[in-house]
Amino acid sequence: MAQLDSMAKLAVLADAAKYDASCASSGTNKRHSKDGGLGSTEGMGICHSYAPDGRCISLLKLLLTNHCVFDCLYCVNRVSSNVQRARFTPEEVVDLTIGFYKRNYIEGLFLSSGIIRTPDYTMEQLVRVAQMLREDHGFKGYIHLKTIPDADPVLIEKAGLYADRLSINIELPREASFGALAPQKDARGIRKAMGGLRLKLDESREERAKSKRAPLFAPAGQSTQMIVGADGAPDSEILRTSASLYGGYDLKRVYYSAFSPIPGSPAALPSARPPMMREHRLYQADWLYRFYGFTMDEIVESTSDGMLDLAVDPKLAWALGHRAGFPVDINRAPRETLLRIPGLGVKSVERILRMRRLAALRLSDVARLTRSLKSVRPFIVTLDWNPGMATDSIALAGQVTPKIERPQQLSLFA
Repeated sequence: MAQLDSMAKLAVLADAAKYDASCASSGTNKRHSKDGGLGSTEGMGICHSYAPDGRCISLLKLLLTNHCVFDCLYCVNRVSSNVQRARFTPEEVVDLTIGFYKRNYIEGLFLSSGIIRTPDYTMEQLVRVAQMLREDHGFKGYIHLKTIPDADPVLIEKAGLYADRLSINIELPREASFGALAPQKDARGIRKAMGGLRLKLDESREERAKSKRAPLFAPAGQSTQMIVGADGAPDSEILRTSASLYGGYDLKRVYYSAFSPIPGSPAALPSARPPMMREHRLYQADWLYRFYGFTMDEIVESTSDGMLDLAVDPKLAWALGHRAGFPVDINRAPRETLLRIPGLGVKSVERILRMRRLAALRLSDVARLTRSLKSVRPFIVTLDWNPGMATDSIALAGQVTPKIERPQQLSLFA
């Protein structure tokens, strides 16, 4: 078989990495300035994520290899999948990262891998990449390593000394699903590894509080990824699982990865449609829980048979079911109440709080702070606006609900 050069490997392994949602990614098209203009992008493997200080940064996102000894049914890189395989050496990943960084394509690296030989061997290779970048090249950019839960805890601890963030995939919302979908993985072992990582993070914070000379350990914390739609777990169960993960493991982020037909899938899978809108709604619900003061019970009670409404965002669905709390006086309501108004985000609420210290807000003022005044207007009172009985109107749901066809979540085994 012909040997692949580095760029050919990059094409394979950057594409394979797109299924890993643990780095908030949004790709771009390949562009260059040969025909005029300024700047360029590399089309393969560039994604966007957020640094601990909130900056949006570009990362080189790729797998060390897409060879894997596991046979997880939902994974394109499983051992039984008929896909082109490739493998980088640690030195090749380091050279690519440094080269892309010097050309200003990226500000950091997101590195994951299929399992080769053993979990320990794979983890050693990942750690070696980060160690060489830091120690041999003085690399100060952002590094996110996907860790292997079955690897020796000593290796994961070593990874945290070089990486800004570590992540361990929880994989599936139901432990019972592992036997059918990921028989070689252990749900309890994954949670044990996540718990061990949290203990190390807590220990590191305590040591840093005592002495600033104490070594940093994964200062951006840990995150995880959950496959959505591969088993029968409803949104309510997925969200409650996420809440337990946030609380139990002090996660910075739970990433939801919508299951979709992938190359090499069994013949039964091509009929499934990618539930991207479901994934989007889960992210919206997750944000209500993390940033808007909603409890998970409040979010779940607004579902229908445990599923989020695909035609209405979760905040609007909650508001339509709790009309007694509306309309809200923009000029008097506290921050926690303003955050529950459909159409208003965290930044908009902060601006309202600042503006009303100087003068009472009118409807036109609110219009400048939101993308869609139509969705906000029935739920608010301003100096010159009161919706009256419109908030209680039977027709309100139809007026504020986007007219879209509701996609359906199909079973993995349909």
